[in-house]
Amino acid sequence: MVAEVLPPKGGAESTHAITRRAALLGAAAGSLVLAGRPAQAQTARPAEIKVGIATFLSGPSSVFGVPGRQAAEMLFEELNEAGGIGGVKARPIFVDEGPGVDHFVGEYRRLVQSENVQLIFAGISSADCLACAPLSDEMKRPTLLWDCGTQRIFEDGKYEYAFRTQANATPEVLSALLYLLKAKPDLRSLAVVNQDYAWGRDSWDIFRTGLQALKPGVRVAAELFPRFGATDFSTEITRLLALRPDVIFSTLWGGDLDAFIRQSADRRLFERSTFVLPLAESSLERVGKSLPNGHIIGARGDHWFLHPSPRDAALLSRFTENYRKRFNAYPIYSTHHMAQAVYAMKAGYEKAMAAKGGGWPTDAELAAAFRGLEFPSLTSSVRIREDGQGLENQIIGTSLHTDKYPFAVMTDMVVFPAETVTTPVGQKSLDWLKTLKPEIIQSLPQPVAYKP
Repeated sequence: MVAEVLPPKGGAESTHAITRRAALLGAAAGSLVLAGRPAQAQTARPAEIKVGIATFLSGPSSVFGVPGRQAAEMLFEELNEAGGIGGVKARPIFVDEGPGVDHFVGEYRRLVQSENVQLIFAGISSADCLACAPLSDEMKRPTLLWDCGTQRIFEDGKYEYAFRTQANATPEVLSALLYLLKAKPDLRSLAVVNQDYAWGRDSWDIFRTGLQALKPGVRVAAELFPRFGATDFSTEITRLLALRPDVIFSTLWGGDLDAFIRQSADRRLFERSTFVLPLAESSLERVGKSLPNGHIIGARGDHWFLHPSPRDAALLSRFTENYRKRFNAYPIYSTHHMAQAVYAMKAGYEKAMAAKGGGWPTDAELAAAFRGLEFPSLTSSVRIREDGQGLENQIIGTSLHTDKYPFAVMTDMVVFPAETVTTPVGQKSLDWLKTLKPEIIQSLPQPVAYKP
């Protein structure tokens, strides 16, 4: 940037000064247009990068949301200690999703209009993500959907400023279904217990549609949808004990899942049916011995502190130990998803700055950098497709108790490559699932046993 040259104080500007000022201004203008390229405006480098982060900080879902916040605090500190992004430190500003969608929408607007955040991570609730994706375009603020699962966001809409840094419900649920059908080829009956809101209904639609395509004729014994935030599952468990389905499928999560596992164990439901719990990894440490051996569990992605084949074993081990020492708990998938958002933020800024010759990006330039971005996760890597959806591998296994941990771990683990279980760009999940053929089950990778 060329500073304006002012005439000498108290006197007329000389011809020489006028000529020199014109030359300098001409040079400044010329520097913005090189080799016939259009002028590229420069954006001032901020004093800090303010990042709004929505997560559950209250209510039963805080058992999942608070670890996400803890991971963010740790990772932002590490990022800043390493020099920040382009020499600029980042500061997280947390908001609570607990009070509901209307509260979240108000907080999103406040973060942009009052806090002037440069980036938003939102959120855990599928309902909140469905609300904030159009808001990101309205307010032209880059937004990373760091954890919500509904597949409808990028299948039903197109956005310039919203991107998901992890998978959606389709690969998360389909991977568990494929694992089940390989493990129990004689499956005859099934029941579902899901929360009565977007995530619970959508994930059941995905599972049921895939099941009908891959193994038609399985009887659905019961479809049970308790309210979100329920603490008493006695009615559902009583019915399941009477029906005795071969399999009980559930995408409950957070405090709801903890309560369902403990109450099912108390009434010995695990002895009657095989459970398929694609989100169970987040509850394993909290429920301890309540979840017995032999049930199918997942981690909503390629996340597991005992992953059998991490891309960078040292990175995973360092994150696990740092988190455990600081918070006295093992990291769960919400912490991994938060790490992916932080890594994507850093990679997105670096890509945008490189495209600008080191200059600081505008909101639009930063948003454009996320499309097609590939960045590391704690176990592999994630790529954001052209439609904004992240491609993330999935890991599914079977519960196993050992002498080393006071809770179940995964054994017989299968890692599903993202491309094989994710709906292709431009297609709707339910339509795509109907085209699947049973032959896909036989082509699954071989399971890997847990090794202490």
